[in-house]
Amino acid sequence: MAERRDLSGVEVVRVTDDLWQVYRDVRLAALIDSPRAFWSTYAEVATRTDEQWREFVAAGPTTWFALEGRRPVGTVGLWHADEQAQDEVFLIGMWVPTVARGTGVAELLVATALEHARQAGYRRVVLDVADENARAAAFYERLGFRATGATGTMPWDPSVTERELALDLGTP
Repeated sequence: MAERRDLSGVEVVRVTDDLWQVYRDVRLAALIDSPRAFWSTYAEVATRTDEQWREFVAAGPTTWFALEGRRPVGTVGLWHADEQAQDEVFLIGMWVPTVARGTGVAELLVATALEHARQAGYRRVVLDVADENARAAAFYERLGFRATGATGTMPWDPSVTERELALDLGTP
């Protein structure tokens, strides 16, 4: 585990259209590093054209990077699905590279996403975590997320089971 460090040199920035190439590179790195943690696969995502990446960043989930200088050291996003309750949002795409795990970067990213969710009027944040990813589950539970009882499998591999966790943000 990485040693906890001063996060004053880490900045969280929202991914904007002009950062689509950085987002592409970070997303591909996440899928290589943690291939069983996401609903998409490297093989699927790597085939996107530059135009598709631009469109995804422009119209996709609200996403942030943690940057240490110019180096991305993590990412997280929020996404509201059409079938979801209006006051609920998904926390998605959470990833911190091995070198930054255990340093506080993940907490900083999630705190940013939760604050944005509160300001946007969401009362509940939900996420899915693979059962095999005990470290991630413990991290989310430490932040106050609790199992809802809902379970599922990854769309690309039904042997990867997951459970839903949720955090009540209270009344906006």
